[in-house]
Amino acid sequence: MYSGSSDGESHEAATQRKIPPVSSMLWVRNLRRYIGSGAGLGSEALMGPLKQRGSCLIYLKKSNRKAPKLKPEEGSISHRVQKLAKYRFLKKQSDLLLNADDLDAMWVCLRENCVIDDATGAEKMNYEDFCHIASVCTEQIGPKCRRFFSPSNFMKFEKDESGRIAILPFYLYVMRTVSLTQARIDMSELDEDSDGFLQPHEMEAYIRGLIPNLAQLRDMPAAFVQMYCRIAAHKFSFFCDPHRRGKACIKKVLLSNCLQELMELHQESEEEVTDTEQAENWFSLTSAQHMFLALDKDMNGTLSKQELKEYADGTLTEIFIERVFDEHVRRCKIGAGSNREMDFDSFLDFVLALENKDTPEGLTYLFRCLDLNGRGFLTTADIHSLFSNRAYLEKNGSEEGEHHRDEMLPDTTFLHKILDVHQKWIEGGNYELCIEDVRDEIWDMVKPADPLKITLADLLACKQGGTVASMLIDVRGFWAHDNRENLLQEEEEPEEES
Repeated sequence: MYSGSSDGESHEAATQRKIPPVSSMLWVRNLRRYIGSGAGLGSEALMGPLKQRGSCLIYLKKSNRKAPKLKPEEGSISHRVQKLAKYRFLKKQSDLLLNADDLDAMWVCLRENCVIDDATGAEKMNYEDFCHIASVCTEQIGPKCRRFFSPSNFMKFEKDESGRIAILPFYLYVMRTVSLTQARIDMSELDEDSDGFLQPHEMEAYIRGLIPNLAQLRDMPAAFVQMYCRIAAHKFSFFCDPHRRGKACIKKVLLSNCLQELMELHQESEEEVTDTEQAENWFSLTSAQHMFLALDKDMNGTLSKQELKEYADGTLTEIFIERVFDEHVRRCKIGAGSNREMDFDSFLDFVLALENKDTPEGLTYLFRCLDLNGRGFLTTADIHSLFSNRAYLEKNGSEEGEHHRDEMLPDTTFLHKILDVHQKWIEGGNYELCIEDVRDEIWDMVKPADPLKITLADLLACKQGGTVASMLIDVRGFWAHDNRENLLQEEEEPEEES
């Protein structure tokens, strides 16, 4: 047996003995070297050793979060329960909305309990009147109108020196909120997978349901309804689905100007809407006529480059038409030979971009056409090529020029066939242009961050990107800019006479 003293001495010796660190052990070094190489190991080992058990649990939790949520199978109990829950939720939200009679009653309450401003004659209310009207409306309509009469809502509106707000802006706010909420409910009902996005056919179904309630569309021929819904839905896709994912976010649709433009067709009397307003509204029947069919001379359902050149009375430059086909027309087998032709959806994108050049979506579409080399910016050489495209043709003449000459213009010289802004300008009987002056003027308008190149961000920031694009692709756009002072004076003269 060991004595007590010997036990104590051995314990002291053990405590004084230095234990080598784990990293110095040969098997540990070999294991780390093996893990570091990643040879034969899975993705978990390649992420590195987890030092603590808690870190491992955190990692597993994060992995579980990223796991995709499985959707219930069509017709299963889970799927039916989900649809029933969605239906009941949307019905409950719809029951909480004010109907037309409720809105009329609220307007009567507002007018009966407001005060008239002696200076302007406007109908206004202070906060005490606001609270009193809230009580009256709650008694007559019910508690569902109470949420509009919160202190925060009162503070949203402009107040006069007496702290009063006008009743009309408040009432319009209530109507707009009810309208958007109802639109959100209607779109959610059509959202089959309940992901908050509408696919093109779901958007078309929503528009089809609106047609009977839109005064200017009630008399639409039944044969044209399907085509109209396709044209109308395409505008929503163009502005609310810029990345072309095939679905538009419902929230973005509700906040877009497209929905407001569509709702303008509620106006009953044709006298309330001028011909100009109808032409400018994409959703009116006047704007939705068959421009595509008028251009499709051979009636094959697509547009060739030669047919598209007739758009806008042939004022678009041919280099722009070429770039549109290069950047935005999908390859198809309809055209003769290896030529591509523009289908109806691509044509709608083309028209929307030209009609909305000042918007980010329209300018993004056009910038891809202006960026001849696909570098993400324009140089002075690019501006010169776009305005007088001989430089562009000479650069591409050895490869693409011969190809285009053989395919498109077998009987004429390709170089002389192309018409640019400069040549169209001269042919119109206008004065001789100095391209360098035009280039300097564009640079002064844009004021790019880098003085040697213009980016899409520069065009968006200068607020004149649409004008610059028009100058480079359309002789009418350049003429409008060149005569902007005369046009402004002509607009002011009728106002002075009236």
